[in-house]
Amino acid sequence: MKRFFKWAGILLLALIVIGGLSFYVWSQQTYSATSSLKEKVDLQKAEAKDGKWLVFEGEGDKGVILYPGAKVEKEAYAYIGEELSERGYTVVIPDVPLNLAFFGVNVPDEIMKEYKGVKEWYLSGHSLGGVAASSYAADHPDKVKGIIYLASYPAESTDFSSSDLSFLSIWAENDGLATKEKIDKSKSLLPADTEFHEVKGGNHAGFGVYGAQKGDGKATKSVWNQQDEVIKTIDEWIQGRAG
Repeated sequence: MKRFFKWAGILLLALIVIGGLSFYVWSQQTYSATSSLKEKVDLQKAEAKDGKWLVFEGEGDKGVILYPGAKVEKEAYAYIGEELSERGYTVVIPDVPLNLAFFGVNVPDEIMKEYKGVKEWYLSGHSLGGVAASSYAADHPDKVKGIIYLASYPAESTDFSSSDLSFLSIWAENDGLATKEKIDKSKSLLPADTEFHEVKGGNHAGFGVYGAQKGDGKATKSVWNQQDEVIKTIDEWIQGRAG
């Protein structure tokens, strides 16, 4: 009997190790920024000293922290970061552990300490990144002004329907992952004054610049047109919160 328990324990440990290694390998199979983005944005200029963040410093006192989508490298959102910084916002796009934002939910704490000149912080997140943004905001409502969802929505366990925070939800017509049905379902978790914006012809991957994504719909709008529409929508919405 002792031998049985011994070998059962060894087998269980082996399964745990194999499962952990398999998960790690899966998490490293990421979506990276396309060459066209790298031609538009000087990534080295934006990279923080320790390489953990991409930082686009603006001249104003408002900032945006953008959590990447699942297994999407932070560089894929650099065009949004650079363009928003030219409109005055400081934008920080962090690395997250294992390329999954819910392992880096509390990253804003460190960012906010570093950039004390920013007086108003908005959290944004693409796909799974929006879930992480929701989690942080739910626990620290006094630290953020609002949340910007990019093809995303809060988890069902996070109910903001009576929240005083401001919310913007940007979604795409041809998104095969964050579908219209899912966006509509999320409305009951958000305040009545939440602003929703549909990107006609856009898709899930168009919220970054990293190419096609498995399970997504086909875009009929170019990625750059989608990016520009997202940037314009975010800028106008934040300006509408002024005062």
